[in-house]
Amino acid sequence: MDELSILELFSGIGGMHYALKESQVPGQVLAAIDINTNANEVYRHNFKDSKCINGNIVGLDSSPYQKVNTILCSPSCQPFTRNGKQKDVEDKRNDAFMSLCTLIKSGSFKNLKYLLMENVVGFETSQMHDIFIDALKSSGFYHREFIISPHQLDIPNTRHRYYCVARKEHDFSFDSGCIHKTIPNYDHLLQKPQLLLDYVNSDDSEDLTPYFLSKELLEKRFNILDIQTNDSRNTMCFTKSYSNYIEGTGSVYCNMTRQELDDKIAEIERNDMNLEMKEKLKLRFFTPMEVARLMRFPKDFTFPATISRKSQYKLLGNSINVTVVSELIKVLHRR
Repeated sequence: MDELSILELFSGIGGMHYALKESQVPGQVLAAIDINTNANEVYRHNFKDSKCINGNIVGLDSSPYQKVNTILCSPSCQPFTRNGKQKDVEDKRNDAFMSLCTLIKSGSFKNLKYLLMENVVGFETSQMHDIFIDALKSSGFYHREFIISPHQLDIPNTRHRYYCVARKEHDFSFDSGCIHKTIPNYDHLLQKPQLLLDYVNSDDSEDLTPYFLSKELLEKRFNILDIQTNDSRNTMCFTKSYSNYIEGTGSVYCNMTRQELDDKIAEIERNDMNLEMKEKLKLRFFTPMEVARLMRFPKDFTFPATISRKSQYKLLGNSINVTVVSELIKVLHRR
C-alpha cells in the first residue's frame, strides 16, 4: 500500500507522530498544525526536523498540502466531555473540526486516502459525529469506529477513547455498522503483561519531594484517593487537571505491594485515621514523565525546561495513548 504522506492536525505534543514511528508503517509527517503554543514548543523540542505550524485550522488553506494522502487528527474534546457543558456543534471550539469536515467533504485535499481521528467517549452520540461521518461517506471513504482503552492492550492505564479509521479504494475486512471494542488482529498472547513498577521512576535521578501529597490532602481526601502500587495492573485516566484536583483526575502512587498497602491502611483505620501513619505511606502523584510513559510516549520524549509542571500535566491530559493509535494506524494501512 501507499507510503503515508501525513498532515497532523490538532497535533498537540506529537502523540500521533510517535504512534506512526511505533507502528513502523512507512510514512512521513509533512506538517503538524496546532493553535496551542505550549504544545507546539514541546513538539518542536522532540521533532526538531519536522515542520510544526502554530495556527488555527479554521479557514485552513489546503493548497500547500496537495501531496498529503493521510490526515491524523485529535480535535478538541471539550464540546463532548462528560464533565463539560456538552454544547456539541454550538461550542466555538468545534469550529476548527467543522472546517476540517468541510475540507474533506469538498475534496480540497486532492490525494487524501487515509484518515485517523481520536476523541472522547461521548463523541459517538454527538451531532458533530454525524457531520464527520457524513463528510467521510460523501467523499467515498470506508470507515470503522472503535472505543478502546490502553488496559485492553495490557498497559496499566485506563483511558477509553473514541477512534475512527477511514480510507478510500479498499474497504476493511471486518464488520461495519458497529463500534468495535477490540482491535482486529491484535494478539494479546504476544504481549508481556505489564506491572506499574515497569513505569515508575526506579532510580534517584529526580527529586520526588514536590510530588508527595500534602498533610491537608491526606487529612481531608485520603478516603477518595485511588492508590496504586508496584504490582498494580491499572491506573485511572490522567486528566489535564491532574495534581491540581484530586477526585477523578488520576491515580496516586505508593511504593509498596498491594498487600503491604492494605495491611498499612487497616492499621491506620484501627488508629482513627492517624495522620502521621498516613504520611509514612509516602503517597505521591505520578511525575509528568511517568504519566507520559503510561501513555506510551517513548523514553526519548522530554519536555523543554520552559514548560511548567502544571502545563506538562495539562498537555498530557489532552494527548493520546501512543500504542493504541499505533495499532490503529496498522489497521488503517493493512489490506
